[in-house]
Amino acid sequence: MAESMDIVNLVENDERFGPTNIIQPATSRTDIKDWQKSVRDLLRTLQRPRYVATGLLPEFQQLDGRHAFIMNHQLPPYEKKDWKEGDMSMDQKLALYAEAMANDPAPLLEELNRKLVELDDIIFCDQYCSEGGISLDDVDLFSRLRSITIIKGVEWPKKLRTYMDNMSALADVPLYDEMAL
Repeated sequence: MAESMDIVNLVENDERFGPTNIIQPATSRTDIKDWQKSVRDLLRTLQRPRYVATGLLPEFQQLDGRHAFIMNHQLPPYEKKDWKEGDMSMDQKLALYAEAMANDPAPLLEELNRKLVELDDIIFCDQYCSEGGISLDDVDLFSRLRSITIIKGVEWPKKLRTYMDNMSALADVPLYDEMAL
């Protein structure tokens, strides 16, 4: 997310874009970072194939856009370097994405739903994830959680779902619930 956070920092600190220093700095909460690491492969398996399969997001409406995403976004158990620089053909990658999409998501959804309960317990409130107000922690966390809304069958704990709805409204960034697969 380095490139995205660079954009956030530019907008947050440049008066040409409006009031500055509205968002608090990141708090370096290790519990949230640990949670994100704990769901990394789970989310890659569930959400990446769904992004491509919806065809509703503008960046995936063209075949070239879908293929570019697949070429650059590995599925577990592959690491990025092996996926991008290895000898796997595009047909093999497409087959892995199709297989991930065709697999019964129930076991992974059960695990994700448990992990969301864990996160619900550690976010500060339904307005912001860390004490002190909206921070770069929220920018990072919301963007990661937003991608979960493309997964049909997710059971959001109350506080976490309210957090997502509040952040979506505040940022004027819609969630993907309506196109969830």
